Amino acid sequence: MEATFLPKLTEAFITLLVVVEPAGLAPIFLAATAHETPGARAQIARRACLYAFLILTGAALGGEALLRALGVTLPAFRIAGGLLLFSIASEMVLGVRIGRDAATAAQAIGESARHIAAFPLAIPLMAGPGAITATLLVSGEAHGDPIRLAALIGAIFVVIAVCWAVCRLAPQVERLIGASASVVMEKLIGVLLASLAVQYVVDGARSLLF
Repeated sequence: MEATFLPKLTEAFITLLVVVEPAGLAPIFLAATAHETPGARAQIARRACLYAFLILTGAALGGEALLRALGVTLPAFRIAGGLLLFSIASEMVLGVRIGRDAATAAQAIGESARHIAAFPLAIPLMAGPGAITATLLVSGEAHGDPIRLAALIGAIFVVIAVCWAVCRLAPQVERLIGASASVVMEKLIGVLLASLAVQYVVDGARSLLF
């Protein structure tokens, strides 16, 4: 594995962790499974994390081929992905994301409680557009190298494992963080994500121009 890839991999891991924001899953998971038994909650958490892992792994393994099939260059995708991540970051800073995710979860629960592991827990909360975009960006950097792809999949696994732990310990996580601290944390994370997003755009523009 080239040394230059390690910072990219670390950047991808941080981006995935920031975009998914596992701590923010706790209140939504509790609301989505309010009428479930502890055993059912554990099963829902396992299924949701499995679905999210498979989606992001699929993006990692097929991302470069998909970009080639669409005729999209990696620098162009870096710019587009950076803009998308910046949009998500602005929603986090402005406090829009919390309300939107809660509304999406409430609508999904009302429509079909049987499928809440897939929607909204796996999609879009864990494996949403931002997480898929970050995965595609790094998989494009891997250029099909199996070692790099394995490292990326390992990073995805760790992030999803954190999500699983948060879901299983959701009551304790919610009490520990609290509503006010959760809002402050999301805004700080949003600023960090915005900085990473701008860096993606800068890297893409530099590759196109030079």
